[in-house]
Amino acid sequence: MTRPLIISDCDEVLLHMVAPFKKWLEASQGVDFNLEGHNFAEALRWKAAGEVLQAMDTWKMLGRFFDTEMDTQEPIEGAVEAINALSELADIVVLTNLVDERREKRAEQLAKVGILAPVYTNQGPKGPALKAILDEHGADRRAVFIDDLAQHHVSVKETVPNVVRLHMCGEPMIAEGITCAHKEGNADARIDRWADALPWLVARLEKEPA
Repeated sequence: MTRPLIISDCDEVLLHMVAPFKKWLEASQGVDFNLEGHNFAEALRWKAAGEVLQAMDTWKMLGRFFDTEMDTQEPIEGAVEAINALSELADIVVLTNLVDERREKRAEQLAKVGILAPVYTNQGPKGPALKAILDEHGADRRAVFIDDLAQHHVSVKETVPNVVRLHMCGEPMIAEGITCAHKEGNADARIDRWADALPWLVARLEKEPA
């Protein structure tokens, strides 16, 4: 029997991103960081002037962080152990919204913390990218999608509605402020701790297909 497929996001699902980004900005870039939900447009302000960074400067900061600070990203509690346990039941791939030239660096970053999985990069909504992954790995495979952003669950639901969708945000700094895809009807569950998500996922992977 073909093994199921788990397609997981990285930042705030497998690795912390906002917390080390904030620390780096405030310690070395002259920028205060105060994020409510995922509203990056208002989150970054120059310390000296108190003004919000222009969008171009915010994207530059994000790019510089991923170019120089990825080693500061620590695993979400329980993520490494859970993913490795799930790999006994399913094939694991990572779908991350980074520019393509950072794919290998992300794979190396995950390998260093003990997560060995193919990495796919994407820009924008994840539904089409996830469909392409399924087409590559077998469109008829049972699949589970894990992501911290509600808009990606909407995209996946619209593109490949048969995929099981778990909304997870493992970063306490932002978890309460983000839109809940489960409450909006676009995810099958919202679970923010891997200790709770693992049994939920195992139950779905072991369930006999209809």
